[in-house]
Amino acid sequence: MTRFIAELGSNHNRDLERALALLEQVAQAGAGAAKLQVFRVEDLFAPEVLAVREDLRERRAWELPVGLIAPIAERCRELDMELGAAAFGLWAVEALLAHVDFFKIASYELLWHELIREVAGTGRPLVISTGMACTEEIDAAVDTARAAGCRDLRLLHCVSGYPTPPEQCNLAAIGALRERHGCPVGWSDHSARGDVVRRAVRRWGASDVELHVDLDGAGREAGAHNWTPGTLGELIASLAGPDTEGEADRSAADGDGVKRPMPIESADVAWRADPADGLRPLRATRVAFGGAG
Repeated sequence: MTRFIAELGSNHNRDLERALALLEQVAQAGAGAAKLQVFRVEDLFAPEVLAVREDLRERRAWELPVGLIAPIAERCRELDMELGAAAFGLWAVEALLAHVDFFKIASYELLWHELIREVAGTGRPLVISTGMACTEEIDAAVDTARAAGCRDLRLLHCVSGYPTPPEQCNLAAIGALRERHGCPVGWSDHSARGDVVRRAVRRWGASDVELHVDLDGAGREAGAHNWTPGTLGELIASLAGPDTEGEADRSAADGDGVKRPMPIESADVAWRADPADGLRPLRATRVAFGGAG
């Protein structure tokens, strides 16, 4: 049975009551898990980049206060939901360990093997998202996680475009990754399209579907890739009903299954965390900002 993961992202707006209301509504919609993102902007971006990019400095307003993690975890237990989190810094792993049921490595951090080893070493189940990645990069991340002790691994096929056009979703990669790595593989959705998600589940057997959720369109991470509790509930209910969509209508999202950056995410490939220090963008890209490269 597919697990639906409601990604709060930064749509909590740093407000506990808003976060709890969002949890309660996505639980009612049928989500089996919620997920947090725990980061500090200074740990995401290289200092020379932050010095000249005010828009990135403004993302401090997107950070989840660490003090909100425990009450969010408690409410998830009350709602019989799992809680996962993407740790974007080594410090966040320890901050989250007592509260989460699983960890996630986000697409932007897939190259940062030190973080993968730290998370895998906790013994918690691990989900790795694969946006912007090629086959060899995913192979290396999976090998790193397993060598560090991960025994419960899931992958999420992902296209890091917001929103992702259906013809770039390449859903066949779900099956290709499952066969290659011998583990459950799901779909991290940025299309916000019910037909795409249903295709991922019904045709490609997605083990998990992760979707960004927003309470009312007023979240910090506002965008067309978000689902509301209402649209999420409609989606989950539609999967319980008969398959009425024709094969021809859904095939455009399948792609060829080869993992590589799609056009909509290609510009962000260089903005992934660098393997050496875990900061964004890659060191070669920092040269334009005065970095050493």
